[in-house]
Amino acid sequence: MIEIALTLEELVQKTKIKFEEHYGRPARWIVVAPGRVNIIGEHTDYNGGFVFPMGIERYTVLAADLPKKTVHDTVVVKCLRFNETAHIKLSQITRAEPRWANYIRGVIRGFQEKNIQTPALDVVMDSTVPLGGGLSSSAALEIATGTLIEAVTGKNVTQEEKALIGQKAEHEFAGVPCGIMDQFISVMARKNHIMLLDCSNHETQWTEIKNPDVSFLVINSNVKHQLASGEYGKRRSECETASRIMGVKWLRDADMELLESFEDEMPVIPYRRAKHVITENIRTSKAASALSNSLLEETGTLMYESHQSLMSDFEVSCVELDYIVEISKKIGLSGGVYGCRMTGGGFGGCAISLVETKMIPHISETIEREYKEKTGLKCSIFASRPADGARVIEQ
Repeated sequence: MIEIALTLEELVQKTKIKFEEHYGRPARWIVVAPGRVNIIGEHTDYNGGFVFPMGIERYTVLAADLPKKTVHDTVVVKCLRFNETAHIKLSQITRAEPRWANYIRGVIRGFQEKNIQTPALDVVMDSTVPLGGGLSSSAALEIATGTLIEAVTGKNVTQEEKALIGQKAEHEFAGVPCGIMDQFISVMARKNHIMLLDCSNHETQWTEIKNPDVSFLVINSNVKHQLASGEYGKRRSECETASRIMGVKWLRDADMELLESFEDEMPVIPYRRAKHVITENIRTSKAASALSNSLLEETGTLMYESHQSLMSDFEVSCVELDYIVEISKKIGLSGGVYGCRMTGGGFGGCAISLVETKMIPHISETIEREYKEKTGLKCSIFASRPADGARVIEQ
């Protein structure tokens, strides 16, 4: 069945109420940033390639005010999701517990490095972005934090600078060597639009999704295999090896002809990783063009091809994600499914499916039932249209 989350308006209202209950006064600032799902273009971002993400209708909300009493160097954050409170000393921004607060710490440090000093704050945080599903709950928190700092200080950075601050926080405070996609789309997302991002130069193109009869279905496998933590960095290193052997800055600069010319002198694993990235870049550009022209079947075919490549050449899928794609293929065009693929880093998390809006109840029920029969697990499913990016709701 379709999973129903709080609407943005309901989430904002809940967070405001919880702030007043916790701190005894109304919040002054309310900011929001969305999670994201990538339609196609996986593990291409850190290789300088193309990605095709959209903001989703799942959000992180921060409610904040200056402290009632004079506190010179502490940001206090009450997290409703974990029922935990973090005390962040502004004069000592280092990694610490709780770990979720490291994303906030990293962004505060990034703004400090730009001579934008976050004052002491009381904050309440809540979110409807699923955790551990590859939907960028971390980027939503980073970008919401940056947006709050801008609102409180009255000093803005560019959208690109804010995204890069978030990415640096992820690298240095969470230890995840992510590309730029997640933070870029959380900052810049547009309602009813999907972003084609060139990760080599940060240029963007937008594909408008006008047709309300088409939606995206996000299917969370609700598994996250332990391999995931170290394998992301390993894949990145393997791609760098392939680039170095071919003498290119990154795999974005290679094509299949160049790769094939190095087949005899490149180890098989880097070769396969490079093959995925090179062909995925082609698929992503084609999918953006196809979707902009409402060529839904062609888009779906490219999504299936992407999953096959991620499964075989990049080896980041898992049996649970493969089952979801198999079930979606079986439902097929006659049942309202154009295409499906894993999305995110892999080894669990979510799949994304392009579907007919009117068929969502039937598709969801079928996937949920057959997935449980195959795995014994319950998947979580929600539908989304492309959502707006980070913004200030109240100040």
